[in-house]
Amino acid sequence: MQSELFNPSPFLEQVNTTFKFIDLFAGVGGFRMALQNLGGSCVFSSEWNKHAQTTYEKNYGELPDGDITLDETKIKIPQSFDILCGGFPCQAFSIAGYQKGFQETRGTLFFDIADIAKKHQPRVIFLENVKNLLTHDKGNTFQVIKNSLKELGYEVYFEVLNSMTHANVPQNRERIFIVAFNKVLVPNHAEFQFPEAIPLTKTIHDFLETEKVDQKYYYQPDHMYYPILKESMTSRDTLYQWRRVYVRENKSNVCPTLTANMGAGGHNVPLLVDDFGIRKLTPKECFAFQGYPVDKMVFPEKMANGALYMQAGNSVTMPLIQRIGKQILEVLSS
Repeated sequence: MQSELFNPSPFLEQVNTTFKFIDLFAGVGGFRMALQNLGGSCVFSSEWNKHAQTTYEKNYGELPDGDITLDETKIKIPQSFDILCGGFPCQAFSIAGYQKGFQETRGTLFFDIADIAKKHQPRVIFLENVKNLLTHDKGNTFQVIKNSLKELGYEVYFEVLNSMTHANVPQNRERIFIVAFNKVLVPNHAEFQFPEAIPLTKTIHDFLETEKVDQKYYYQPDHMYYPILKESMTSRDTLYQWRRVYVRENKSNVCPTLTANMGAGGHNVPLLVDDFGIRKLTPKECFAFQGYPVDKMVFPEKMANGALYMQAGNSVTMPLIQRIGKQILEVLSS
C-alpha cells in the first residue's frame, strides 16, 4: 500500500466497507463523500467536466471516467453494486407520445441513468435535481421520470428539501431528492422515510473566513458600484447579492442559493461586509456553504476561480446527502 506521502488524497474510502455505489454526474464528489462517510465503497465514477474531474481526483485519488452517454464509458461499470447515485442535469424532455415511460427519455441524460439501472438492477437509485423539475412542462417531465423508473421495477419516493432546514447548513437551497427502491430486491421499501427537519444552529460566521482574504475579492472605493454597495450593505450577519441595479439582502441571515453561473463574468457571487471591507465569497467559502470540510479539501492550484465557483454551485449539499443516505441504509439493513 502506498504511504500517505505518495497518496495525499484526503478522502480515501474506509477499509471495511458495507455497500457499493456508483457516482454518476459526480461533480466534485458530494455524493461520494457522503456515502463513504456512511461506509460505502465507490466502484465507478463519471464526470465529463475536466475541471471538476481534476478537483475530484485531487480529493479521492481517482480520475472519474468521462461522458456517460458513451457505450465505451458504460461498459466500465461493474455488474454488481447497491446504489446508483447522481445529481443529473435536467435537460428538456420532448413529450411526444402518451405512455410517458422509459422510451420517451431517449436523448436526455436521464435515459442513461435508466439504461444503466435496467442493465445492472441496483437496489437503490438516489438522485438530486433542481426543485423546478417537479413543475417543468406542467409536470410532464417528472411524470416521465417516475413512470420510467416504475417500468424498470422501482418504487419511487421524492421530496423537496432545503439545506437550511434539513442539513444545519445556512444556505437557502431547495432541491428535489428522488429515492427509488428495487421492489424485488428491497421488499421492505415502504419503511423508507426522508429525514425530518432539524434546527438551524449554525450561522454564516461558522462558514466564513475570519482573517482578511485575498485583496482581489474586495470591492475598491473607485469601483462603479461601490457607493450603492456601501449604502445598502449594513449588516455583518447576513449575505447580499448584487442584482444588476440593486443590492438584495438575504433577510433570513443565510447564504442565498449558490448557482452554477456564479462567478461567470464576476456576477452572482454572494457579497458580505467584513472587518476589511465589502467583498465576494471566496470559492472555499462557497464549498463550505455546501457542507464540505474545506480545511481538508484540496483545491487544484492554478485553477481559475470561475471554474471553482461553478463546481461549488453545481454541487449537492453534502451533509444533506449523507442524512438521506443514512435513511436509505436503514431500510437496506433491516
